[in-house]
Amino acid sequence: MLSKKTYCKLLFAACLLYSSFPLMAQKGSLFIIGGGTRSPELIQALVKTASMKAKDYIIVLPMATAEPDASFEAIKKQLAQASKNAIGNLNFTSGNVNDKKWLDSLTGARLIYIVGGDQTKFMKAVLNTPVYQAIHKAYQNGATIAGTSAGAAVMSKQMIIGKQLRDTVYKETFNKLWAENIQFEEGLGLLDSAIIDQHFLKRSRFNRLISALAAYPKYDCIGIDEGTAIIVHQQQVTIAGVSQVIRIAKPKNLKTTEKGLIKMEDMQFNLYTAGDQFMLNK
Repeated sequence: MLSKKTYCKLLFAACLLYSSFPLMAQKGSLFIIGGGTRSPELIQALVKTASMKAKDYIIVLPMATAEPDASFEAIKKQLAQASKNAIGNLNFTSGNVNDKKWLDSLTGARLIYIVGGDQTKFMKAVLNTPVYQAIHKAYQNGATIAGTSAGAAVMSKQMIIGKQLRDTVYKETFNKLWAENIQFEEGLGLLDSAIIDQHFLKRSRFNRLISALAAYPKYDCIGIDEGTAIIVHQQQVTIAGVSQVIRIAKPKNLKTTEKGLIKMEDMQFNLYTAGDQFMLNK
């Protein structure tokens, strides 16, 4: 048995060794809104999630929209009613993606908000640029990354872009549940094992989400309705807002017929409302 003196020496040495390593950065949170009208209560929940101090600030990224100034002013007005923190607008283009001051501002933000519009347009402005790394670095350093509509879709690694490969005329409700009907592109990858679909109940996108699950059966496929959000911290998801969230996962005996139709015998199906929680599959 160790003497008390020897134990204290070992404990002291262990403390010195631990202190010599830098602390690991703590991931922040994701606040993913399904589009539509954002209630004051939802914005308050967003500000609370970000847990900002007086010197912290908010950055809005409007690259998904065709009207960046108008989109910025709209969300700025809402955020300003819930927070006294400074709010900045960084509309990155091919001409300024390497601007060090802008990138430093993005990295240092406590809350980053991605507006709606076209998720493909946003990712064309961000993917394979320092902006992508800056968003991830801010998240790793504890920032909250938020987005609505297209800004929700970009959170996934495998991002739904809305283009159909078999039913070539776009419909919110597919004619059939075909395999390989959905086109995916690379998103931000802040969620690496979940796929997000937005405006979900309002636009009845069940067929699209089931098709996404067939394409990525090990993922959580999550449909967020308008005026509603999921708050993701680590692997835990909390629901906020006025409507509902659908989660489907773990299909059993998933198969495709010779004609390309999807079939399965079972899957997890969950329907959540404000305050409910669940854990993401790893």
